[in-house]
Amino acid sequence: MPGPDTDHVSTRRRRPLTVRTRILATVLVLSTLALAAAGGTAWGLQRIRVDGDIDEALDRTITELRTLAETGVDPDTGRAFRDSDRLLYTMMSREVPATNEGMIAFIRDNVRYQTQDIGVPLALDPELVHAVSDAWQLDRVVIDTLRTSQREYRYAAVPVQVGDSAPGAMLLAFDRDAQQAEVGATFRTYGLVAAGSLLVLAVVAWVLSGRLLRPLRTLRETAEQISVTDLSRRIPVDGTDDLSELARTFNDMLGRLETAFGSQRQLLDDAGHELRTPITIVRGHLELMDPTDEQDATETRALALRELDRMHRLADDLVLLARSEAPDFVRTEPTDVGTLLDNVLDQARQLGNRRWRVTTRAEAVVDVDPERVTQALLQLAANAVKFSDDGSTIRLGSRLEDDCLTLWVEDEGIGIPPEQQDRVFERFAQVTGPQRRPAGGSGLGLSIVAAIAANHGGRVVVASAPGKGSRFTLVLPAPGAQPALIPDDEIVVDPDEVAAEGAGQDGTR
Repeated sequence: MPGPDTDHVSTRRRRPLTVRTRILATVLVLSTLALAAAGGTAWGLQRIRVDGDIDEALDRTITELRTLAETGVDPDTGRAFRDSDRLLYTMMSREVPATNEGMIAFIRDNVRYQTQDIGVPLALDPELVHAVSDAWQLDRVVIDTLRTSQREYRYAAVPVQVGDSAPGAMLLAFDRDAQQAEVGATFRTYGLVAAGSLLVLAVVAWVLSGRLLRPLRTLRETAEQISVTDLSRRIPVDGTDDLSELARTFNDMLGRLETAFGSQRQLLDDAGHELRTPITIVRGHLELMDPTDEQDATETRALALRELDRMHRLADDLVLLARSEAPDFVRTEPTDVGTLLDNVLDQARQLGNRRWRVTTRAEAVVDVDPERVTQALLQLAANAVKFSDDGSTIRLGSRLEDDCLTLWVEDEGIGIPPEQQDRVFERFAQVTGPQRRPAGGSGLGLSIVAAIAANHGGRVVVASAPGKGSRFTLVLPAPGAQPALIPDDEIVVDPDEVAAEGAGQDGTR
């Protein structure tokens, strides 16, 4: 019974031919068939032409014999022929056979005249002589083909009788094999040339197919070198044909896979890093909790619930960041920017006791994802509340300029040191320093904002100074949008300010 090694060897032996080999075989088979068909057709047509030339020569000689019989004169008497023998003799003496042609004259069944030292010696082929010896009995000219042990003939048998003289016949014949030999020689040469052409074609096809299939080989080699931990390999592409497009598509696929695996690893790393802290806190307090102490149990329960809520928010933020790598994370649609800012303002008012104001509002319709942009602005508003004092002012605004839509949130909070502004959009980044406040967040909010902006093809920028507040601005592409700016006085929507300034001012924009 064959074992695994035998099966492996047989599998390797049954390995299918490579694409390059199959292309070469296909080209050679089709070219061989084409050359054979063309050569065979030409060979057949050429043989037919040679037979036609033979028949034409036979017809011409027959015509000459008839003309001589009807209008010719006997050279000896100067009168019309009165004897079949004299007519055949005169015709034989006047006609010079071609190289592969021969002539015989019969009187009844006997050979009377034959060509000497010129053309084909027909009289020396007894099979031919026997086959046509009764031609004098025919009532018409016969043109036919006859094969003997010596050669194949294409002949014409012409019965001759002048007056009451003894009847006779003239046999005109061509050596058909000899006549067709030139055709055979020509097409043997054609065969050699065709074989040489196929050899050259094989070499050229092998080289060209190798060049054409090089992207596929590179693709295979790249695919063999790809692993879960290394998706950075790419196929070099320098053409514009279909295979080059395939290589580009494969590179794009590798890029998407690398991004997806990177997001997955980042998600796992982030989750493992950030979830470890609340789990450790809960575990530590549970281990130290006195079950008999009601106050201690109540405090530990409250702490555990807070940490669980924190883990829940962290998980939601991590999942959202992972989804931000998907191509359908942002779904743009024509959106009224003014209405969107109003909705953000209405929701932001619930985040904290601040003076909420709109400084400038763009009235235009822009292709954005209203849900994601609202989410980003509310995250910025929540950060502004977190890092500012009660009663301080938070300003929102929007503007269209240079084919871009800018939306911003500005606070009067603690600000961000210049050396830390470049890293605030990194995952789990927290502001450090003497003015730092306990944030209580996951450190993913600004990362989510940056992801939303990037998926729109835009960016988010920060301008901040310690002790003076920060301004975060979303810059989103808005090609072709026409701005219709409506500058308003600072609009107060804080309820206490509304009461102080008079009823009816709330929500005026």
